[in-house]
Amino acid sequence: MADLGHSSDNSSMDSREDNSSQDSKLEFSEDEETLITRMYNLVGERWSLIAGRIPGRTAEEIRKYWTSRYSTSE
Repeated sequence: MADLGHSSDNSSMDSREDNSSQDSKLEFSEDEETLITRMYNLVGERWSLIAGRIPGRTAEEIRKYWTSRYSTSE
């Protein structure tokens, strides 16, 4: 019986995986993108400071957005 409860945990993990795949395609408004760029130019990679200026956004979301959009492959 304990296994049944465990299998439901697995289905919860599956839905979390779906959410994380959605996170990889973060959508930001044009205003948010402009603010992120301006703040990055001022404070660099201090994602928590930048996120503090954008309600509802986390430092991790900002970092992921920046690296997916502006990372350079050298």
